[in-house]
Amino acid sequence: MKAAHLDHVNLRIPADRVDDAVAFYRDTLGFALEDLGAYRSGDRPIFSVRLSETSIIHLSPSETVEAPTEQNYDHAAIVVEDSIDEVKQGLTDAGIEIERESTPKGAMGSAPAVYVRDPFGYRLEIKTTGQE
Repeated sequence: MKAAHLDHVNLRIPADRVDDAVAFYRDTLGFALEDLGAYRSGDRPIFSVRLSETSIIHLSPSETVEAPTEQNYDHAAIVVEDSIDEVKQGLTDAGIEIERESTPKGAMGSAPAVYVRDPFGYRLEIKTTGQE
C-alpha cells in the first residue's frame, strides 16, 4: 500500500457551537467551508473545512462531546504557504494565543510552525512549507 496524502480528519464539536467553528476556521484562519448550508438545513450530519485541493477537516456537531485531552488527542498539522511571520501576525491580530513555536520535522522535513487551539480545545500545528 502506498499512501499519497491525508484526505481528511474528523473532529467532533459541540452542536451548539457551530458558529464558533465558522468564526475560527473560516473567518480567522481563512479556510473555505463546505456543506455548511446542507448541515444547517438538516441534509448532512457534518460540514467541512477545505484546507487544500486534497485535504479537509470534517466537523461533526454532536450533543455529546468530550474535550480533547493529552491522553486522547495531540494535534493536526496544517501546512500553509504563508511565511511564519505572516501566520503569527494574522493570529495575533485575530486575538488567537500562540501556545508555542518550533521547527518540527514532518512529512516534508523541518519547517517553522506555531501551535494554537481551536475553540473546542483541539491543538493545531500551523506549519510553513519551509520556503521562508
